[in-house]
Amino acid sequence: MTPSLDAAALAHLQSWQGQSETTPDTLTAAPVRALSATLDRDDAAPVPGTEVPPLWHWLYFLPHARQSEIGPDGHARRGGFLPPVPLPRRMWAGGRLRWDAGNPLQVGQEAQRVSTIQSVKHKAGRSGELLFVLVEHRFLNANGLALTEEHDIVYRAAVQPNDPVPQPQQPPAQAAWSRTIVPDDVLLFRYSALTFNGHRIHYDRQYVTQVEGYPGLIVHGPLIATLLLDLLRRSLPGARVAAFDFKAVRPTFDLHPFSVHGQPSADGKTIALWAQDHEGFLTMQATATLA
Repeated sequence: MTPSLDAAALAHLQSWQGQSETTPDTLTAAPVRALSATLDRDDAAPVPGTEVPPLWHWLYFLPHARQSEIGPDGHARRGGFLPPVPLPRRMWAGGRLRWDAGNPLQVGQEAQRVSTIQSVKHKAGRSGELLFVLVEHRFLNANGLALTEEHDIVYRAAVQPNDPVPQPQQPPAQAAWSRTIVPDDVLLFRYSALTFNGHRIHYDRQYVTQVEGYPGLIVHGPLIATLLLDLLRRSLPGARVAAFDFKAVRPTFDLHPFSVHGQPSADGKTIALWAQDHEGFLTMQATATLA
């Protein structure tokens, strides 16, 4: 059974608040070219000066834990930059991003990500204990701040047989744009490889079903968010995204196709974006604001 978080344990985890780390990287062309192929896009080959598309910065600044430092779930063992949360299930729950239109990240640049743990919060939900970690990332190049991102991480207790089933939510609106995605093993593998993500829930069917208790491989939350903005880019070529807020609502599994949808506001300045599963239930909800 997962140990409960008493006051002393929570205070220890909250001592990580305020910790920072800086990760430098060179924004090379190969990851952009590879994700373009993975998303089946017909993009021109990236060259120095090509803008990194929105959310494709997730291809860079990746953690490179040594193999001996990997935990049983495929992530780096806990207790480094992120606190050593004992709850076994870790998920990317959502985020909020703001781009500086006058200073985009571009292929060929030297850049750095400055990450700070803003908060560690505990909550007891219907399905057990939850711990929320909010991380702020600031991305800088030679010209200064290019992007600010708030990243929500949630840790959950192990699945129990009597856990309540989350009430499904309906999509928010009729869609002007829609696209069906087939989340096969190859798509999930390629995205895991591009983001150096060893989390076994995305490729190890035996682990995800027998240890974490899910029915199938889980489609990466960042991949779904990227597909939402990819739908916007396909529907409004040339549009510039100034802000993007997204929240994961329900897991998406590789067992069935899912779909991504978009609906511009009346003035065209904001775009409602969402993903839904094969049953039509909402799985991710987002809003993009255009520059």
